[in-house]
Amino acid sequence: MYQAKSVNFEHQPRILIVSMRNFRSEAFRSAEYEFEDAICDFDYADMLTPSYNSSFTKKIKKKISNRLATYLEISDLLDSGCYPEAIEKEYDLLIFICQYYWDITSLNSIHGWREKCHKAVLWIDEIWIKELEDKKTRNCLKLLKNFDYVFTTQSETAKVMEHVIERPCLSLPYGIDAIKSCPNFNQSKRNIDIYSIGRRSPITHQSLLELAENQNLLYIHDTLKGLQMINYKEHRLLYRNLIKRSRYFIANKAKFDTQNQTGGQEELGSRFFEGAAGGSVMIGIRPQCEAFTTNFDWDDSLIDISYDTANIGDIITDLDSQPLRLERIRNNNIANSLLRHDWVYRWESILTTVGLDITPIMEHRKALLKEMAANINHLHLMSA
Repeated sequence: MYQAKSVNFEHQPRILIVSMRNFRSEAFRSAEYEFEDAICDFDYADMLTPSYNSSFTKKIKKKISNRLATYLEISDLLDSGCYPEAIEKEYDLLIFICQYYWDITSLNSIHGWREKCHKAVLWIDEIWIKELEDKKTRNCLKLLKNFDYVFTTQSETAKVMEHVIERPCLSLPYGIDAIKSCPNFNQSKRNIDIYSIGRRSPITHQSLLELAENQNLLYIHDTLKGLQMINYKEHRLLYRNLIKRSRYFIANKAKFDTQNQTGGQEELGSRFFEGAAGGSVMIGIRPQCEAFTTNFDWDDSLIDISYDTANIGDIITDLDSQPLRLERIRNNNIANSLLRHDWVYRWESILTTVGLDITPIMEHRKALLKEMAANINHLHLMSA
């Protein structure tokens, strides 16, 4: 359904966002939904949120249609199970932000999207080069033939995917709401010693459990299975606040423990952007890829460990003995996030690529981010 999100009602919406938020509520999608809301804050946008039809009849039709689509390799028959939608307004740009290649099939339930939108781009988070060899994946990707540009967070995939879809495919890394993530230096005490979320090395995790027990440290980590968010904004707020109050944050390369899926491909995940923006000292497994080298090129952006690191307690003890180094790391992480990794820079990249001007709201935000970063650097010089 349509959901009007324009923040300036004096302007006609020029952007149409297709969002999966009414369809999917997995926690790992929260960054995508944050990006969508950021676009609504920066620009003049409407949001289309397809909803799932859970009726028995629809489920049967979906199953038959998808089997037939796969057998005949006809992507237009692919059925996501969404209720049909029709685009009536005209827009300068449609952007579809999705997690997996299968999300793309929801386009088949949206009528008139290409005719009503002058330009169209898709931003897909997770698609591995190994998956591009799969027949089902390639069939879904045929639906991208009507997009002007495709962006993906996975830099290595972009190079190969462009040849598969025969459309321009560009690398666009994750971002972060750097303003909301920035800690308040007058109030935010880092009472959490170590924070880890999501995938983890069982060896390093066991070492951290023993460290927390022996030294009476607060180690926050996942203890339950389950990925569904009750409310994405509440989840995001809690997550940001925990990072702001964490001394150390565990950040690893994307899907580091699922080589059967990645085929050994190394990519930059969202954890690095989230940990840096909150001013935590990040410890983890570095991805060997150009995206990491480009986006986290300052000293100590990550304290490197290996998958089987069992002496992480010694590493943290050594770091704790260097308070000036820790302060420098935190300040550099925050300042670089403000200057380089806010969502406004990602949206600006997309607008520049398709030939649209940025908005006055974006100019104002960039100026504010620059001012905040200058204040961080000033505090660092004062304490040096």
